[in-house]
Amino acid sequence: MIIGTLVNVATVLAGSAVGLMLKSKLPDSLLAITFQAIGLVTVFFGISMSLRSENWLLIILSVVTGGIIGQMINLESRMNRLGERIKQKLNISSSKFSEGIVTSFLLFCMGSMTILGAVEEGMKNNSELLLAKSVMDGFSSIALSAAMGIGVMFSSIPLLIYQSLLTLFAGNIQHLLTEPLINEITAAGGIMLIGMGFNILDIKRIAVVNLLPSLVTVILLFYIFRLF
Repeated sequence: MIIGTLVNVATVLAGSAVGLMLKSKLPDSLLAITFQAIGLVTVFFGISMSLRSENWLLIILSVVTGGIIGQMINLESRMNRLGERIKQKLNISSSKFSEGIVTSFLLFCMGSMTILGAVEEGMKNNSELLLAKSVMDGFSSIALSAAMGIGVMFSSIPLLIYQSLLTLFAGNIQHLLTEPLINEITAAGGIMLIGMGFNILDIKRIAVVNLLPSLVTVILLFYIFRLF
């Protein structure tokens, strides 16, 4: 059962709808400060998540190799093209559509609460952790969509896929998802969140989508490191 994930998706959709209604009524000055606040909070969460790492060499190698892979396959350009096609087909005018999807997905899915909650629901049919996460994500999506637009609502699609797969395959991956590995995955996601925060605040443009393969390389390198 994926009850917790379905509730999570529903709260993100509901929160995003509320945020979009607020966005249309708020003056530009309030939207600007909201956007800046989201950027700062994103950096804060990124730093706090990245500090979960117990092996900085592992994180450095994971992010660097993941970034190289993402750059070689031109992942960000592909994501942007896909986002543009969706916007054209659905007549969406949001200028931060792709950014809203990626930022929200990282915020909603990269924490240990997501992984532990999905595994607990898959193994024990206990949705309490994901239900608690759903409440937090619902309120977060209000602020995110008010600042970044409808892309936050569309982040519910990768959220649904990611958490559902974790839940459905929990029995097969439970022995792999040890607490140290979850910490390293969380830390890699935190590094990317810092990059998204820099993008939101216009500090430095970082191709964060190209870093997404780091979420795979961190797992591979974690077990390679364990061999030595």
